Amino acid sequence: MITPIVLLLGGTMMKKSCYFCDEDKTLIPFESQHGKIHVCPHCVDKLDVNEEDEDKEPTFEVPMLTPQEIKKEMDKVVIGQDQAKKVLATEIYKHYIRIKNKAYLKATGKKLGKTNILLTGLSGTGKTLMAQTLANIVGVPFSIGDATSLTEAGYVGEDVENLVLGLIRSSNYNLELAQIGIIYIDEIDKVAKKSQNVSITRDVSGEGVQQGLLKLVEGHNIRVPMQGGRKHPGQPMHEINTEDILFIAGGAFMGIEEIVAERLKDSNKPTIGFGAVASSSKKEEDAELLKKYRENISVEDLKKFGLIPEFLGRFSVVSNLHPLEIKDLVAILQESENSIIKEYQTLFELQGKSLHFTNEAIIEIATIAYEKGIGARGLRSIIEEVMLDVIYEMPSSKQTHYEITLDFIKGYVFEELESNEEIA
Repeated sequence: MITPIVLLLGGTMMKKSCYFCDEDKTLIPFESQHGKIHVCPHCVDKLDVNEEDEDKEPTFEVPMLTPQEIKKEMDKVVIGQDQAKKVLATEIYKHYIRIKNKAYLKATGKKLGKTNILLTGLSGTGKTLMAQTLANIVGVPFSIGDATSLTEAGYVGEDVENLVLGLIRSSNYNLELAQIGIIYIDEIDKVAKKSQNVSITRDVSGEGVQQGLLKLVEGHNIRVPMQGGRKHPGQPMHEINTEDILFIAGGAFMGIEEIVAERLKDSNKPTIGFGAVASSSKKEEDAELLKKYRENISVEDLKKFGLIPEFLGRFSVVSNLHPLEIKDLVAILQESENSIIKEYQTLFELQGKSLHFTNEAIIEIATIAYEKGIGARGLRSIIEEVMLDVIYEMPSSKQTHYEITLDFIKGYVFEELESNEEIA
């Protein structure tokens, strides 16, 4: 436990910034193994767990669902991608079986290796949602880190250890719980080597980051700055072991289709990419080719893309997500528990009103997302755009039932669609 030190300045509390919530409020100074720190009264209990004995065995029980049970739960949220869900369900089961039986494995000298997972898939195919859903199912902390913000130690940018800080915060600063959590590293393709050739300049945001991640994802004791950012002498640190943290990395790996086609000795290639402007027959042909290449991405292809062998060795399970088809996007809108349509229907119900989307309207929304190549992420953007005026006027209207039809959807021109939220 952390022991409060004598209040400074004649026994009065000091005015500083709480390093947990960063708010400028009345704080209490504390002395811990990390040095002198100042915490607001609301965050004091978060520090109690930081002094736990590192050798203490975890006491948290992770629900041991079978792989089939895990996939069944994932099916409620994630539509399609059955093979990827099967892989993830199996690997998460193996991971927590290893953690649950650590004492037995140690006593018998037997070993079960740690297996991190690499997901490939275009934007909107469900990478982030799958990782988040897994964490929700097994009931462990989850955090997302962006690989593009990381740089090699000693250079401008974030240290790789900052990926763990998000997990610590997600666990409410309970280090024991954080040590069995899941970290999703997004846009891992952006830290690929810039070139296959040896360069005299240092690749600090590419290969340098991959090298820096090796120790972290493999499993070691690391020190994480309590306030994030770069490490510096005298800075308060969290000490945490990453041996039982599951790392899932994901990326779009744009352009890797050409590498796959070359390996398969296939001269056919999609015109420009998913959603390219072309004839209907050409679009169908391109979609089939893209699906074929995406489902056949191999470790060798990822190596040629720019991931180093040592990094790929730490992510020994690779699962390829295929581009979603129109029928998948329709199912996401109609069946997924995370459906944006269901969210809007709930919003209407809370105001004593009802909302209905016709099947034709739903198919049209899915078709727009598919043709623009924005996948499931774009569904939310499309619906939010068409619902803006409806929501604006609805509270002031006496109308109680609303129906979104095909003609209503066609009345909108969707120029640039983006979304920051992945829903499948």
